[in-house]
Amino acid sequence: MQPYDELIDELSKIYEIIPEYWDISGKSHETSLETKKAILRSMKLKIGSAKELTKEINEYKWKSWKNFIEPVYIVSVNSLPFTIPLYIPIKDGDERRLSISLSIKNEQGREHKSIFEGDAIIISEVQWIDKKRYIKINLQDIVQQDIGYYEINVECKHIENIFPGNRNKLQKKSRLIIAPDACYIPPELEKERIWGLSVNLYSIRSNRNWGIGDFGDLKKIARWIYDLKGGFVGINPLHVIPNTKPFGISPYFPLSRLYKNFIYLDIEKIPDVMESEDVMAIITSDENFKKELDELKNAGLIDYEKIASLKENILRKAFDIFHRRHYILNSPRSIAFKKFISENKTSLESFSLFMAIWNYMATTKNIYRWQEWPAEYHSQKSKAVRAFKKTNEKEIVFYQYVQWLIDEQLKEVFIETKNLNMPLGLYFDLAIGSVGGGSDVWNYKDVIADDADVGAPPDDFSPNGQNWGFPPLIPEKLKDSGYEFFIQTIRKNMKYGGALRIDHALGMFRLFWIPEGISSKDGAYVKYPEDALLHIIALESVRNKTMVIAEDLGTMGENVREMLKKFNMLSYRLFYFERNYPDPSFVTPEKYPEMALCAITTHDLPTIYGYWAGHDFEVKKQLGIYKDEKLLQEQINERKRDKELILSALKSLKIILDNHSPKSENFMQMTPELCLAIYHYLALTPCKLLLISLDDIIGTVNQQNMPGTIAEYPNWLQKTPLTLEDMLCDKRFTELSEMLKQIMKAI
Repeated sequence: MQPYDELIDELSKIYEIIPEYWDISGKSHETSLETKKAILRSMKLKIGSAKELTKEINEYKWKSWKNFIEPVYIVSVNSLPFTIPLYIPIKDGDERRLSISLSIKNEQGREHKSIFEGDAIIISEVQWIDKKRYIKINLQDIVQQDIGYYEINVECKHIENIFPGNRNKLQKKSRLIIAPDACYIPPELEKERIWGLSVNLYSIRSNRNWGIGDFGDLKKIARWIYDLKGGFVGINPLHVIPNTKPFGISPYFPLSRLYKNFIYLDIEKIPDVMESEDVMAIITSDENFKKELDELKNAGLIDYEKIASLKENILRKAFDIFHRRHYILNSPRSIAFKKFISENKTSLESFSLFMAIWNYMATTKNIYRWQEWPAEYHSQKSKAVRAFKKTNEKEIVFYQYVQWLIDEQLKEVFIETKNLNMPLGLYFDLAIGSVGGGSDVWNYKDVIADDADVGAPPDDFSPNGQNWGFPPLIPEKLKDSGYEFFIQTIRKNMKYGGALRIDHALGMFRLFWIPEGISSKDGAYVKYPEDALLHIIALESVRNKTMVIAEDLGTMGENVREMLKKFNMLSYRLFYFERNYPDPSFVTPEKYPEMALCAITTHDLPTIYGYWAGHDFEVKKQLGIYKDEKLLQEQINERKRDKELILSALKSLKIILDNHSPKSENFMQMTPELCLAIYHYLALTPCKLLLISLDDIIGTVNQQNMPGTIAEYPNWLQKTPLTLEDMLCDKRFTELSEMLKQIMKAI
């Protein structure tokens, strides 16, 4: 038997733990034996001894042969017809009396059946495994099919009981995914480029919302952008979050990426609220309620907990009305609700079950992670969970009802954008993952790693690496499950959207795993099945008519960007980072790629006003982020240089005049004119999409999120300094619209 350490290396290679990585400074980091062992354990593999390792290696090696058929096949629509390999345990000569039936059923239930027997059964390979003979047969007459998801049913019969368990047949199901080779691109983008507004929906201050931006505001913003000749509105992730400070308010740190946060509901537009005089009386006449609501609306920062509490209180009253007047009586409104439930099948029920338990544990025991619940609640199949489900049936329906309301209000915004003929409408954002203590992990723990987080290796800003605090998906387990969780995640986040931004697109190729007990800098990359994942995204993109923007910032490698481009996924290019490296000068507009979205900044970076004033440096210094005064001064000097380079770039294209100089007042302060000039520069690029930051146009100085901080900085809490009503008549947006109309139509 091989030595233990050699077996660890062999199993690590099988499960594609990358043996080394190169950091941003070009230094090689070899993956240690301890890191490999920890990652293998988090993949749910048994590695306690050389014997266990040998067993895992052999099980992987012969997995296909022993499983009769692969769990899933992902095939390009341009590679049809294709063959399905079968692996059959059978004695020499017995194959002559085999009869194999193959059924391929589409999503509408239509089947195509084939029978293979006699000379049609051709053995392509023979293997002896554990002293048993296996044959490989390729079923070759798979007919041409449309893109979509199919169920494969294979039954292998013999006239004698020759199969395991003394049976005369083997029977198994598999999934077939036939996918396009490229994502959807709207017809409008074939001829023109489109601009849109990037909005942090939660931050919107309006005269009518409850202290946080909501779907009513979003609908108004969509019409406003249409009137300004824009083609889309980009918003933050809407995923479910705890709505509690400080750890539960980041839209990029969700309990689930499959369902959405009720805090965005426009409560007063819910039919069950509007039709109840009692509920409307609370909202309009109850003095205590009105006082609390006024405080939330006038507060300088968003109070997620109080807003969520206020909205949930009204939602529960609305649900009681719905349950009594519609659900029990099976009214047309109830039928629509039950249709929504049936369309979402088990995923909505399991999510709602989790939320019911989660709320119970949070309110009665102050526990927010399911790992800290009593052990009998760790599995939805347990006796305790089944009992809870039976006892709390109405509570589970409440959480289904809330998601239905969200779906209905978001659909209204979607329909509005369609009626306006906006090319894209809504541009959604998909977070990289969901938290370990949340619904996704509880419901899909079979495909999610144990005791490991995703992060990033060391770089200039994080010399010890970064731990992002959520567990990774296990590539092999994803395949075993037919990629169901990944499919659901992409599908649900594309619904009602004309575009989807996928955060950290490198994660479809490789992810940096940090096992528990291992430092961030000692983590390792694990390879992912990019061809399968990209084809699934392409399929959902085409079916939902949703284009894809792959966030490809940082060190990606040209092979990654080329693959993304091949699949018609737009690159994500930020003005701050588009340089002629190693020269710090800014790339000229014509050198930007056509298949890209360009923007100045994101929520994690300074706004253009904050950037110009060096406000981010001041904040970081106050928070003690800079441990090295020399590094701070170097970055201040680099910023001064970059501002000069920006002005030089703008002057070279005659966007601004020569009176902008380092010594002039125009250089010292950002102005609306200079802000528009930089967007003018980006409008000259061939990029398909131009994303304008709302914060840039209204002159916001503070960025929404300061990476590396939690409670020290008001991350995700800041409201717009202007109300939506004021912004709707702000001439800066009219000037922006006029400028973009002239430039983008002229190119």
